[in-house]
Parts: sequence; structure tokens; C-alpha cells
Amino acid sequence: MSFVHSKGFKYLKNLIIGIGAALIMVGALFKIESMPYASTFLAIGLLTEAGIFLLLGLIGPDKDYYWEKLYPGLDKAGGDLQHMRGDGANLDINTDKMEGQLDGMLGELKVMSGSMSSLKALQNADFSGTADQVKKMGDFYANLNEAMANINDSIEDTRIYKEQLGALNKNLGSLNSVYGNILSAMGNISK
Repeated sequence: MSFVHSKGFKYLKNLIIGIGAALIMVGALFKIESMPYASTFLAIGLLTEAGIFLLLGLIGPDKDYYWEKLYPGLDKAGGDLQHMRGDGANLDINTDKMEGQLDGMLGELKVMSGSMSSLKALQNADFSGTADQVKKMGDFYANLNEAMANINDSIEDTRIYKEQLGALNKNLGSLNSVYGNILSAMGNISK
């Protein structure tokens, strides 16, 4: 196994990435607060991250297998897992645990099957009358808007009528005043 694929290299790689990110954050904080050495911290952190990303691009990803989920003893040194020998001896497997995991997966598959059945029922639903209902609702709103416009027009007509009644009342007051003057002049003539 090469050094690049060892746990030590992975730890070192994560440590350098963490230090580079920390330097970038400190540099950004210094820059925001206008403190000295802000540009230096930012430059060191960004160069560190750029170097790591270049190295990661050249190395390529590791293939991660998660065998410890199936065999919990694998990730422990001196685990209780018995290795299969070349002579065909069987491996000690916890079948109860595996059956429990399989039962859980089967339960999840049943739930997914029920969900798919619901989606199929929704796909087969008949929405043919919906277009007519939407059209009727649109007609209702159009008629409602027309009625509101008519009410608005009648309010305007009422305002004009009120103004005209006010003018008529004023004219009648003037006529009453003229008639009173005529009556008084006629009364003075007859004396």
C-alpha cells in the first residue's frame, strides 16, 4: 500500500486543509477589521488550499468501501471477526443481525411500493371536469367585475345627481329671494 493511500496521509491531508481554511478565515477577519497582516494570512491560506486542491486533483479519489457496516470488527485492531482460511473454513457471521437488516429493508420496500401505488392512482385520476369548473369560475369573476364596474358607475351618477340637486336648491333659494323682493315691491306699490 502506498503512502498516498495510507491513513497517515489522509490525516495529514485533512490537517493541512483545516489549517489552510483556518488561515483564510483569520485573514478574512483581519481584512474585515482592517488589522495588520490580513493580506499575508489570506495569501498563505489561499496558497495552502490551492496546493492541496492541486495535489488532490493529481492523486485522484480513493475508493471507499464500508465493510465495517457489514462486519463491525473490521475497523478494530484485533477484532473478533474470524477470517476465512484457505482450506474453506466458514466465516462466523451474525445471521440474526443480517436478518434484522433485511427485514428493515423489506419494510422500506413495502412502504415504497405503497407510495408508488398512490402515485399510479393519482396518474389515473379523472380531471376532465376541471377545465369546465375553471371556465365557470372565470365567467363568475368576469360577471362580478362587471357588476362592480356598474356599481362604481352608479356611485358616480349619484354624486353628479347630488351636485345637481345642490345647484337646484341654490337656484330655488335665489328665486325665493327674487319672489320675496317682487312681493315686497308690489306691496309698496299698492300702498
